[in-house]
Amino acid sequence: MMNDRSTDAPIRVLIAKPGLDGHDRGAKVLARGLRDEGFEVIYTGLRQTPEMIADAAEQEDVDVVGLSILSGAHMALLPRTVELLRQRGMDDVLVAAGGIIPDADVTKLKAAGVAEIFGPGTSIGQIARYFRENARRS
Repeated sequence: MMNDRSTDAPIRVLIAKPGLDGHDRGAKVLARGLRDEGFEVIYTGLRQTPEMIADAAEQEDVDVVGLSILSGAHMALLPRTVELLRQRGMDDVLVAAGGIIPDADVTKLKAAGVAEIFGPGTSIGQIARYFRENARRS
């Protein structure tokens, strides 16, 4: 999918909470913090399916999908979300995740297409810098 926005337009980030995880404080803090950093942020809310996330990413023409997950279902939900994005031609969308993800699963998630995993305590500034350096914009 070609992106017609110029490179001086804000990076568009979709923040989503996949699965049945009911804890969204971190996602809301991140969304607000990224807005303060100059990003355009779309927050989809709680209990999103991978299909709902891929739909929203496509409709909103985002540069980055940030997945916040604390439920333990990351090995099912995150690779499925990446797979759906790629099936829809969104190969250039950067996918990152944050939350409680065991170190043993990080390598598997990266192999499945999740570019980076941000653990508890990662600052908004670190995440913003990573997105600025790694979001592919055309």
